[in-house]
Amino acid sequence: MIKKLFILIALAAIYVSLTVHVHAQYGQYTPPSLGILVDKWVGVPINTTKGGVTDYQYVDNLSTSDAKYAPGQAVPFKIKVKNTSNVNLYNVTVTDYLPGYLQPLEGPGNYDSNARTISFSAGDFAPGEEKYYYMKMQVYGTSQLPSDKGLFCVVNKVRAYNDQVSDDDTAQLCIEKQVSIPPGKPVPQAGPEMGLALLGGEVGLLALGVKIKSLYSKSK
Repeated sequence: MIKKLFILIALAAIYVSLTVHVHAQYGQYTPPSLGILVDKWVGVPINTTKGGVTDYQYVDNLSTSDAKYAPGQAVPFKIKVKNTSNVNLYNVTVTDYLPGYLQPLEGPGNYDSNARTISFSAGDFAPGEEKYYYMKMQVYGTSQLPSDKGLFCVVNKVRAYNDQVSDDDTAQLCIEKQVSIPPGKPVPQAGPEMGLALLGGEVGLLALGVKIKSLYSKSK
């Protein structure tokens, strides 16, 4: 009986020793946490150097009360992709969805004209790693913009993903154009030019009246 008790105590001591050794060597197990973050910004021109280089401030969105883009103007965008996981992320892809009235100008990736998307590989990301990408799009010309809208806004969407995680974000900008006057409608006149025209007409009529009166007096 005593012999069996000693054997049990010895086995328990061995088990405790092995357990403490394993925990000391490997620590507490932390399960993987998967996540990815993508941010999209649109640029606002703030300064142009003598060499013609323009500096931009990037913001989340532009409303109708903010800076606006004109027909044919280039619009810069900035994209950030970040691995918010505690493990590596592999084979990350970025897809940008072009809004209406914008066409690709320069930047990474391949353009699918049917789907109106730009896609490119962002590669692998270590935990906490982030990467930045820049691209430019161009506003359509005046003739390709809505004839009945002088000011309107469009939304550009981007998505970052792999086979485990995904995230998307948007950036808004507004386009301002001169509203064309429909054919057949006269252009309204106003301002000092019209005032001068009216004044000239009045002076001409007055002179004509004086001349007629003079001729009438001589005939008597």
